[in-house]
Amino acid sequence: MKKELFKEIEIPKDVEIGVEGNTLTVRGKEATLKRKIDTQKLIFEVKDRKIRVGNKNLTKKEKKMMNTTVSHIKNMIRGVQKKFEYELKICFNHFPITVEVKGKEILVKNFLGEKFPRKVKIPEGADVRVDKDLIKVSSADKEIAGQAAANLETTTKIRARDRRVFQDGIFIINKAGKEI
Repeated sequence: MKKELFKEIEIPKDVEIGVEGNTLTVRGKEATLKRKIDTQKLIFEVKDRKIRVGNKNLTKKEKKMMNTTVSHIKNMIRGVQKKFEYELKICFNHFPITVEVKGKEILVKNFLGEKFPRKVKIPEGADVRVDKDLIKVSSADKEIAGQAAANLETTTKIRARDRRVFQDGIFIINKAGKEI
């Protein structure tokens, strides 16, 4: 059964939104984000500081796509106003881990006494700062910031050892303002 569904998103005063074909552009004081959106069945209208997303005949599957698209747009608006920031903590019991940023790579040295450093690539658009035992990852795009933090966490995943004894690693403690 098809229904008429539309969702409206308020556009803040310091944010500009433009729709060209299937590309959505959001500009703000922090950054400019572009995203290609599958607009086969969805209609985008920008009027009076509001963006309206929906259609007159939507099925359940298309409603899910609309809700996902609205969430992406809200995240883009939040990101161009204030960057998303993830915090990670460096924890070790046995061997002191050192982390340093070199260009577009992060080197994790002396993890579990390993001789060679583990390397993590920083995604384009993410800023990484290391301060003693805290790592801060920030980006205007929530997906890029989250992926950079997840890459750091999975780099220090321990395999073939007892996790109750070897509790070393880099762990996410703050996800975009929400404490874990």
